Amino acid sequence: MTSQNLLDIILSCLDDAKAEDVVTIDLGGKTSIADYMVVSSGRSQRHVGAVADQLSSALKDEGLGKARVEGLPNCDWVLIDAGDVIVHIFRPEVRSFYNLEKLWSANTPDDKVAV
Repeated sequence: MTSQNLLDIILSCLDDAKAEDVVTIDLGGKTSIADYMVVSSGRSQRHVGAVADQLSSALKDEGLGKARVEGLPNCDWVLIDAGDVIVHIFRPEVRSFYNLEKLWSANTPDDKVAV
């Protein structure tokens, strides 16, 4: 399965689970840990946990094995490592505090920046 196919499965599942403010970040040329990062929000701790559970089940149903999951006990920020795609599911307040979109969307050192 290609990383683009995996991303499509993840985005479809997040949409079905009513995840909010879903942002996809292309990590090509920025890091070798994954090809894509997906950042999304849940309305509450319960919603964050439900979205994470639904995504984990969907990945398993697609034959992708058991994804590594961190943060389920608190459900403020759940990270799901699906290999080529890393998924973050936040409560809105936690997401705005860490602001991963800004961190990972920053220009790479090879990019030319106007001064």
